[in-house]
Amino acid sequence: MSTIPEDIVANHMGMRVLGISIITDECFQEILKKVNVEEIISAAMAAEPKMTLIMKEVIKKI
Repeated sequence: MSTIPEDIVANHMGMRVLGISIITDECFQEILKKVNVEEIISAAMAAEPKMTLIMKEVIKKI
């Protein structure tokens, strides 16, 4: 998924933008396998607590 179109529009409107992503599937060609949505959701859920802490700290500094 990409947030680039939204960033371009926000920038065009004069908004400040911060983009943060969680990589859920690195897609290395040598170990490429069929996408399993359950594994992707699991990776995102595992990253959520750390992402929440990061976002809380970012918000404090605004």
